[in-house]
Amino acid sequence: MTRIVIGNDHAAVAMKNEIKSMLESKGYEVINVGTDTNDSVDYPEFGQKAAMAVVKHEADFGIVICGTGIGISIAANKVPGIRCGLCKDVTDARLTREHNDANMLAMGARTTGLETAKDIVETFLNTPFSQGVNHIRRIEKLAKIDGSFKGE
Repeated sequence: MTRIVIGNDHAAVAMKNEIKSMLESKGYEVINVGTDTNDSVDYPEFGQKAAMAVVKHEADFGIVICGTGIGISIAANKVPGIRCGLCKDVTDARLTREHNDANMLAMGARTTGLETAKDIVETFLNTPFSQGVNHIRRIEKLAKIDGSFKGE
């Protein structure tokens, strides 16, 4: 069973709950590390919690959601080994998986409609990495930047 960790701030509680329900109905195991209230919180801690679950292999993929997706994606990308793509449509979701082998998806609850967000999540989770030589080389270079490269 694929495990998905979801982290969110106060701006994204409703979207997180809808995405979580959708994923569970499709048989995914969902790990919620986000806030469940509308009380103001700081997105960096939730982006980090979700990213840590991915790098520790507690989850196969991560989804992070804040108002715009920008701040929480920056937070997630600070964790070595994370490649979190901010996606606003299914093309972004497909390409971030195909080209960047992204292990996390970021979205904005205030900037992306719920049905579009659901389509983005489905596309992200169902798109494989293309394994192209150029893409692998670039991902290795990213891993060298953050110190997570495990190759030669």
